Amino acid sequence: MRPSTLLLSLLALAPLRTHAFTQPSEIRRPLAQSKNAAVAPSTTSLPMGPPKAELALQETYGEGSRKYRRTVYTHNEWVKHRSSDRFIRNLSSIYNSGVYKSLGKEVFAVTGVATFLVVWNGLTGGFTDFNGVQHEALVKFLPILTLPLTPFTLLSPSLGLLLVFRTNSSYGRWDEARKFWGLNINHTRDLNRAATAWYGHDGIPVDPAKRAEDLRQVSLMTWAFVRSMKRHLSPPEEDERDFVLELNARLSPAQADAIVIATHRPNRALYDLSVAIDRLPMHFMRKNEINKNLSIFEDTLGGSERLLSSPVPLFYTRHTARFLSTWLLLLPFAMYEPFKGSWNHLAEIPAIALASVFLFGIEELATQLEEPFTILPMQGFCDKIGANCDEIVSWRGQGLDAKESVVLENMEAMAPSR
Repeated sequence: MRPSTLLLSLLALAPLRTHAFTQPSEIRRPLAQSKNAAVAPSTTSLPMGPPKAELALQETYGEGSRKYRRTVYTHNEWVKHRSSDRFIRNLSSIYNSGVYKSLGKEVFAVTGVATFLVVWNGLTGGFTDFNGVQHEALVKFLPILTLPLTPFTLLSPSLGLLLVFRTNSSYGRWDEARKFWGLNINHTRDLNRAATAWYGHDGIPVDPAKRAEDLRQVSLMTWAFVRSMKRHLSPPEEDERDFVLELNARLSPAQADAIVIATHRPNRALYDLSVAIDRLPMHFMRKNEINKNLSIFEDTLGGSERLLSSPVPLFYTRHTARFLSTWLLLLPFAMYEPFKGSWNHLAEIPAIALASVFLFGIEELATQLEEPFTILPMQGFCDKIGANCDEIVSWRGQGLDAKESVVLENMEAMAPSR
């Protein structure tokens, strides 16, 4: 596995003490609203960022911590990410890692086996007291428990390949989901830019009020689609209430109800967007170009549904977990002799514990990345899309631009300075 792949996986999951997380106050901007109503901010107030100390224990690791892993980097975070003290910072936060906290049962089991083995072999094979005096076995009729190291050495490459494939496959799913949302961001901008610039045709006079309302509907329906997609890919208990509140705050009651009661909400929102585009007064060839963006939205939605409903084949996941668990549970028996240089082989216990943390951690990273949507900042994407679309449709378009003034401005801009 390439170092960059593993590093990105770790960054996506490790709860480092950084401010590179989506903060509602930083990304939530007002979106379009009806003329007579106040603009409502996003009602979603998920506490994104490093878990705070006052949170319940279940919120600091496992399923409860996923909402804190929605990282959004700016230039400041990249500077910190590249800083020379990153190794010290990462090591100092190891006890706060939600990934490692999730592995408590597995690590405890493997460490328990190592502890049992050291005690058992001390009783059956003899031990050294604190004064360095060697004592005979207290229980002589029971055997010393050991295994040869060779089978573990031979199996290590196979286990490594399984873990590499598991991690790379899960990271690939996260990367694909992020690219889907990147396409959503890009093509929502493209759609609203084209609708704004191409509004009106053939010199037909444009009513500014009607133009503003038509483009406002395009912007709102664009936002409604991505917000419905976000809800479609999120757990109901996390997002349903906020989704309904946001739609009712920004859409008309009829529009909001039509989306909320729909069996497939993103499809309904995409249909409403199609209707809004069809109502624009422009040449049908231009409408066809705009509608190509909607086909891309269908692709990103379908691809996201595929990722959500189809995990990495379960027989592969289970085999990897069984292989890793068995290998680590039996490893203390093979590592007993190599630690004979330590007092009563006691150094084997922390060594086995550390090995189990890191190896189980690789499998845990893959499991956390496998379903990418609850660790992607989708609410931030939706708010960003809404704000961008609102800004774009507020610009003057083809129907309002005076051709003579545009030509004059362009000529002046291109003229060399004297």
